[in-house]
Amino acid sequence: MLVGLPSPGLRCNGYSLARRVLLERAGRSLDDPAYAGADRSLADELLEPSVIYAPAVAELLRSVDVRAVAHITGGGIIGNLSRVLPSSTDAVVHQRSWEVPRIFGEIQRLGDVADAEMARVFNLGIGMVVAVPASDAHHALDLARSAGHRAMEIGEVTSGTGQVELDLGARP
Repeated sequence: MLVGLPSPGLRCNGYSLARRVLLERAGRSLDDPAYAGADRSLADELLEPSVIYAPAVAELLRSVDVRAVAHITGGGIIGNLSRVLPSSTDAVVHQRSWEVPRIFGEIQRLGDVADAEMARVFNLGIGMVVAVPASDAHHALDLARSAGHRAMEIGEVTSGTGQVELDLGARP
């Protein structure tokens, strides 16, 4: 099973694309609301602090049979998760299993950015993925949540050839 630990914003990913779309193409100001109805500025949204995952991951490593950990940075979920998969496995990640922060939808809409490009450039709201056996799933989720993360099951590992599929369909 794949456990996802959310990331509230862009972090260090895709600022060139975000700047080009939001500031240059859409002509937005950093003082403008981040999106329609937002109670914070675009600047505040783009500068959302990074989440520190180390304490939660350390606890998972101590308490659960962790098979792999992927920090989701540049390259997105597909690029980073594929680095930790054995060549005999695939991962299926169900994007509908978490709420993608609204700023990503704003970038995609204003920049007419394809789903594949969004997934390649951004973390889409998942900052860390931890692979654990299905039998450890509930314990892993409980530990991550007790460390302050809104952890959720986001996918599974299957037999395969080292590929990652980002499933955009309905929630599993």
